[in-house]
Amino acid sequence: MIHVAIPAMNEAGYLPRTIECLLSQSVEDFSLWVCVNQPDSWWNNPGKIEVCENNRQTINYLGGLDMPRLHLLDHSSPGKGWTEKAQGVGHARKRLMDEISRHGSAGDIMVSLDADTLFGKQFLESVEKVFARHPRAVALSNPYRHPLTGDSRLDRAMLRYEIYMRYYVVNLWRIASPYSFTALGSAISLPLDSYRRIGGLTPKKSGEDFYFLQKLRKCGWVCTHNESKVYPGTRYSDRVFFGTGPALIRGSREDWSSYPLYRHQWFDQVKATCDLFPRLYAGPLDTPMTAFLQRTFGCHDPFSGLRENAASTSSFVRACHQRIDGLRILQYLKEQSRLHPCSDEDSLRDFLNLFHAGRLEEARLSPEEMSLLEFSASSIDVLNKIRILLESIESAYQKNDCP
Repeated sequence: MIHVAIPAMNEAGYLPRTIECLLSQSVEDFSLWVCVNQPDSWWNNPGKIEVCENNRQTINYLGGLDMPRLHLLDHSSPGKGWTEKAQGVGHARKRLMDEISRHGSAGDIMVSLDADTLFGKQFLESVEKVFARHPRAVALSNPYRHPLTGDSRLDRAMLRYEIYMRYYVVNLWRIASPYSFTALGSAISLPLDSYRRIGGLTPKKSGEDFYFLQKLRKCGWVCTHNESKVYPGTRYSDRVFFGTGPALIRGSREDWSSYPLYRHQWFDQVKATCDLFPRLYAGPLDTPMTAFLQRTFGCHDPFSGLRENAASTSSFVRACHQRIDGLRILQYLKEQSRLHPCSDEDSLRDFLNLFHAGRLEEARLSPEEMSLLEFSASSIDVLNKIRILLESIESAYQKNDCP
């Protein structure tokens, strides 16, 4: 059985299209779980009553569907909403997944979507086939692409944000990081036994998908290849503190300070550190990340405890990758960006010219377009070509990945 999990808040205008995609699937053996949610106090907040009424509309819409395997988790109606301390999309995803885990079987598959996500008729079937081909996979981080909307300001912000995400993960692939995946709550699938093995999802108001996928990666291999893409909604949203919606809001104001394109040399420093893990088992060594790790963990030798508890070099290396995880890599890159500010356009140009110069012509990106590249001024067409180029590079890595 496939269980589709969708959190929904203020989604009455978007959810029906996602439901239409589900109703047209090539497989019929799936159940749908929707958590309509908000803080209960919002019913008494004039500034939030519109969201409450929108959620009421969503509940009425779902109640009128002819879907025998539809499970509605109502955390929106008066008296049923969240408390102020326990709210947000992270709690909604956890509530959904915990409930699916409680009712499902170990071999079942959970598919996490958002209420504005679109996909083709073969999507659920393709997910099923991924796990049939790769029974060792603990999760699937599904390929994605944000659709263009025709709104130039919104599309420019979306393309800049997606270029950031793809540039980041392509560099992780290039340095062979175990954390080479993009965490999108609308593009994660996993067997129920994986969910149970890691003790479930840790709820957070934002970024729960990042921590969830990292947690899964620490217990096994995360597949990243699927021929069927998902298409998350391209829209402004302030319902979470960070992620696509808030990034587009800030990006439309030309504020990309939280999403810089890190120099490829800083990724190389991460790789140089990871390459030293086997030698670090014998004793302390200086690495490009040593000073950062000392500050982060508050000790002179960040590897001493791992060394003492490891029975072999391989177990020590595995422990190092678990400690110097995706979060620590991101924090290190952010620190380097603060210490050594640089132009995002220069970072991208240097990376593409050094590692993928031959593909620029294939992508129909002229030398003039690249030399004059400005995220705030270059045409939507140029930015989309760059997005598609990075997507094709990422796709090649994904296809060649194996456990």
